[in-house]
Amino acid sequence: MGGRKAVKPLRSIAIFGAVGALVAGIALPAFATSKPSEAATTTLQQLAAVDAQSLVVASQATAAPLSRGTFTATTPEEIEKKKAEAAAAARAAAASTASTRFNTAGYALVSPGSGEVRYPLPGGSYSQGRTIGGGHNGADMLAPAMTPIYATAAGVVRASAESIGGYGVCIMIDSVVGGQQVQSTYGHMTYGTRQVAAGQTVAAGQLIGFVGSTGRSTANHLHFEVWINGGMVEPYSWLAANAG
Repeated sequence: MGGRKAVKPLRSIAIFGAVGALVAGIALPAFATSKPSEAATTTLQQLAAVDAQSLVVASQATAAPLSRGTFTATTPEEIEKKKAEAAAAARAAAASTASTRFNTAGYALVSPGSGEVRYPLPGGSYSQGRTIGGGHNGADMLAPAMTPIYATAAGVVRASAESIGGYGVCIMIDSVVGGQQVQSTYGHMTYGTRQVAAGQTVAAGQLIGFVGSTGRSTANHLHFEVWINGGMVEPYSWLAANAG
């Protein structure tokens, strides 16, 4: 009897031990498989947060453009070029305003005569110099400095500047005369005496400037050119045939 009583507790302990081992064997793998999953979830969330922060930083970095306004000229040559361009623009602006201040009192604002075509200089004020030929594209009308110059025909001023190549102070006018395209050029004027600007409409015989010796010139005269439909014509003959 005593031996049987001692065996029963041992059996109970063995049974409980077996049950405990079975529970541990079932529970531990489940626990083991659940923990890495949570760790993996946490790691993905952290990585997502890091990625989001990096995207925000990149977005902020590209939103602010780099200002390079103080580095437009980086060499002494570029700086000198910029200064020269600014000085030239200032001289041109001063010359342009100077022409509007020139006092035209005592000069006829319209040339004598009538008709679509007028002589660019007053009658008796000039003598004929050389004309076209030998690379010379116009007629030289020899006249004293400050002799008034008039538009030979109504039209629109295509160019008006204090320096146009060898013409010096020069004005060019596009006109239509008798249905033909006529371009007239007036070169070697006196500095600061231009009376019209590019884009301005002028009437036939309107005062546009004064005789000088600017550009490639050795004496006071008007260099006068006439082009019809793109072809050069002899100015003296054209004036004699058309000017009223």
